[in-house]
Amino acid sequence: MVETAHTHFDRTADKQVMKFMNQNIKFDENSLSHEFIINFIETLPAESIPDSIKYASFTCLCNIPSVYIQTRVKFLYLFNIFLQRTLPDIDFSVTSGIGFIVDRIRSVRHYILFVIKFEIFNTALTRTAVNLESSEVNIKFDIVKASVAEHQEDTMFYQAYKQLKSDASRIFRRMEGEQVWKATYVGMFSNDQGGPYRDSITRICTELCSTRLPLFILCPNERTNNGLNRDRWIPNVFPPNQSIPIDIKNQYRFVGQLMGMAIRTKQYLDVRFPILLWKQLIHEEVTIEDIEAIDISSFAIINEMEENIRKVKSLNECGESGVNNNCDYLFSSIMTELTYDVVSSTGQIYELISGGFHIRITAPNFEDYCMHYRQYRINEFYRQIEFIRQGLYSVGPWA
Repeated sequence: MVETAHTHFDRTADKQVMKFMNQNIKFDENSLSHEFIINFIETLPAESIPDSIKYASFTCLCNIPSVYIQTRVKFLYLFNIFLQRTLPDIDFSVTSGIGFIVDRIRSVRHYILFVIKFEIFNTALTRTAVNLESSEVNIKFDIVKASVAEHQEDTMFYQAYKQLKSDASRIFRRMEGEQVWKATYVGMFSNDQGGPYRDSITRICTELCSTRLPLFILCPNERTNNGLNRDRWIPNVFPPNQSIPIDIKNQYRFVGQLMGMAIRTKQYLDVRFPILLWKQLIHEEVTIEDIEAIDISSFAIINEMEENIRKVKSLNECGESGVNNNCDYLFSSIMTELTYDVVSSTGQIYELISGGFHIRITAPNFEDYCMHYRQYRINEFYRQIEFIRQGLYSVGPWA
């Protein structure tokens, strides 16, 4: 029965089974008890024909015999029970490619029930929290200077960064609802009972998604007034062959630490970042579609070039030598200005390889150029987001 049931499920169908289970298994202490699961499974249809009513909102499941869905649910439940006992002992601080077990678990994370994830995560939050009175951390803000700031050093973010960066990984490890620091507004005679603290976080978030700091910029779709996500802020771009300044690295880490604080204390951060940033933070692969979501024209040039070459090859009937001659003509006559460079998300032009400004694109090296081009665009923000991730992981637990 189990082997027969498995043949009906691909990755898409399994995702819908997991969605169905997550919707019906609630977050409470009895959600994975033996009695609950038995009752849950017994309520599922067990006929040998599909049940288009029970699974009406799950397009893939509508066509699968109900008994096989029930069997799949049993299998995934047993898998999650195994993980529930195993995951607390796994070190998720290990980077991808280093730990076989960690990599395998990450590859099947979509099969882990929300209730399991949150149970383990909340346990880790409690275990790694720091008991500290908010009055012990007093942060002074000059909001007058911040409101008219001409330099990033005067912003609320930078004022907090300078005062908190040395010990943020400890100070920010607080419990839900706790106030992390006491905000004192210079010259305002403020008495922080929570209002100035929340206000300071709001102001910091506003500055992060603005041009007042050198950390984030509006995505290219906003600049070209085209495509989606025009209100999303992406990490600023730095020359790929140069190191990012140390102070900027640490500011990105501090952004990640603020995220970790927000997760621990359930403090809302009003930051407008695109999905590619969140994906990299949790080790998910950034795709070409993610890049096009913030820059719809990012791959337009090479896509058009590849299409032109395909047309030349499909229309040419002269054999391989004729195709090569026509492709060479295409590059020498129409694409003579192209070299091994790329226009970044800020509009700056960078070499894709050393000396790239002086290397013309030809038919023989075109595929290599496209490979370097796509590699740059997909990894354009990798370093910046990696620093954010380092800060996040210094405050929030890995499991």
